[in-house]
Amino acid sequence: MGKLQGKVAVITGGSTGIGLATAQLFVNEGAYIFITGRRQKELDEAAETIGSNVTAVQGDVANLTDLDRLYEIVAKRGRIDIIFANAGFGAFASLDGMTEEHFDGLFNTNVKGALFTVQKALPLLNDGASIILTGSVASVKGTPGFWVYAATKAAVRSFVRAWTVELKDRRIRSNVLSPGPTETPAVDQQPADAIARIVSTIPMGRMGTPEEIAKAALFLASDDSSFVTGIELFVDGGRAQV
Repeated sequence: MGKLQGKVAVITGGSTGIGLATAQLFVNEGAYIFITGRRQKELDEAAETIGSNVTAVQGDVANLTDLDRLYEIVAKRGRIDIIFANAGFGAFASLDGMTEEHFDGLFNTNVKGALFTVQKALPLLNDGASIILTGSVASVKGTPGFWVYAATKAAVRSFVRAWTVELKDRRIRSNVLSPGPTETPAVDQQPADAIARIVSTIPMGRMGTPEEIAKAALFLASDDSSFVTGIELFVDGGRAQV
C-alpha cells in the first residue's frame, strides 16, 4: 500500500520540473492525479511519462474559465484529497527596468492563480484534505532583480497562515513548500550568471533536483504530516537557514 493509496490529487504546473516529478511520485504511491499545464504538447508528453492513473487538462491557472473547466472534469471523480498549487514562474527585472507587464504576469500566475486554484476546489475538497502551495526561498532572501517574484511567494506564505485558521473546522491542512534553486527547465531559461550567483550561496554547494522536492511534497500530502499545518517547509540546501 502506498502512502497515497486511493487518494485523488490535483497538481497544477504538472507537465515539467517539480510538478511532473511530484505527479510521478504521487501515482507511484497510489494516487489518481489530475495535472495541468499551458502547453498541450508538454502536457501530453508528461501524461505519457506518468503512464497511468492520470488525467491531463490543458489550461492556464491565471484564467478562471480554465480553472472552472478543470474542476468540471475533476468533479467526475467525486472528490479531491490533495491540491498542489504548483504552477508559477520566475523572471528577473531590475527596479529601473520594471514593466507593468512583468509585474502583472508574475502576480497573475503565482498569486491569483494559486488563490483561485484553491478557492474553486473547495466544494470538492474532502474534510481532512491537504493543500500545498509552492513558495520559494526567494521570498526570504534579497536577490537583485528577483524581488517581484519573491513578493509573489511572500503572498503565498500569507495565504497559508490565514487558511490554516479559516479551514480548521474542516480539518484541512494548508502548508507551503519552498524549494531553493532546482534543476528544472524553468531555471535553465534564467541568466546563467544570476543562477551561478545564487548557487554560490547554497551551503550544500549545488541545486536541488525535482525528485528531492517531490519527496517533501509527498510528506505534506500524506498522513506522515497529519499534525503539520501552517508551515513553510524549506527544501533549499540550507540557503534560507544560514
